[in-house]
Amino acid sequence: MKMVKSKILIADDDPLVREAIQKILEIFGYEVVSCANGREIVNAVDESYNTIILDINMPELDGFATLKTLNKLKLEIPVLFLTGAGSIDYAMKAINLGAYDFLTKPIDDLDLFEVKIKRAIEKRMYVLMHRAYKENLEDEVKEKTKELLAKNILLDNYSQQLEEQTLNTITTLQLALEEKDKYTAGHTRRVTQYGKMIGEALKLTSADLHTLVWACQIHDIGKLVIDVSCIQKPGPLTAEEWDKVTKHPEIGYNIVQPLQFLSREATIIRHHHERLDGSGYPDNLQGLALDPLTRILTVADSYDAMTSQRSYKFNKPMEEAIEELYNCAGSQFDPDVVKALAGILLE
Repeated sequence: MKMVKSKILIADDDPLVREAIQKILEIFGYEVVSCANGREIVNAVDESYNTIILDINMPELDGFATLKTLNKLKLEIPVLFLTGAGSIDYAMKAINLGAYDFLTKPIDDLDLFEVKIKRAIEKRMYVLMHRAYKENLEDEVKEKTKELLAKNILLDNYSQQLEEQTLNTITTLQLALEEKDKYTAGHTRRVTQYGKMIGEALKLTSADLHTLVWACQIHDIGKLVIDVSCIQKPGPLTAEEWDKVTKHPEIGYNIVQPLQFLSREATIIRHHHERLDGSGYPDNLQGLALDPLTRILTVADSYDAMTSQRSYKFNKPMEEAIEELYNCAGSQFDPDVVKALAGILLE
């Protein structure tokens, strides 16, 4: 395998000094490019060089001005100053500018000269290794971030599928319950339709509308554990039967509440028989304590109950049901929600 020679860039305005240093470096096995001044150095330099040797006193750009310009290029190539001045002021200025080391001219100690060159080349090697490591690390981080993002998308999709499947299961159970009774068949579908129309009329956000639709779809899930005979009874309920029926919002809440992705829906289900004046159940909430989405479900649910035939009553025509909603607006129902539904129906 062919060894790649280290490249050294030198600048000295004295051609004899420049030629002598070049020959010494070539004897040591380095590839050398020589320049007459700092301007030529700046024009010639690139990432391929391992070390730069600069004379201090040069026309156009002296050593210090050249080093300042090289620093702006951010190539991180070690710079050795070549000087015979021996001035402490020069040394301090060079160090402050970031010079790596000094070489004295004339060059009397070739061993020391070679050691300083080797150290500078090693410094460059470490710089390049660190840069490569940093770039590789950044690439790895980007790749891992990309992989993590892809996995998160898969997990989100899987989570969403699980949520939808869970909701579909609950909805199926509730619909199966409704289909046992010809009077309640289709109730959930209609309530969901009314609720969605009200939500759109009130310009709910997409997130709130999504929550409202889900809450409408499972609002009566608590009736799963209630004796169906109470629901289907043609006459008035006894106090004991009424107590059973009014438990369904709490039961529905207890069924849904463990599902964290349905936490708000669970609260809406619990309160869908509350009233603005506090006379509802189970928590006797009133006014602003009721979630705006609960107020929509309450109106949608009540309107469908009024306009659907039940075992214990005949259905009201649309106009009478709307009139009833307006009569109870402010006490039982949110007036804005009633107005929204009435507007939709009358159209």
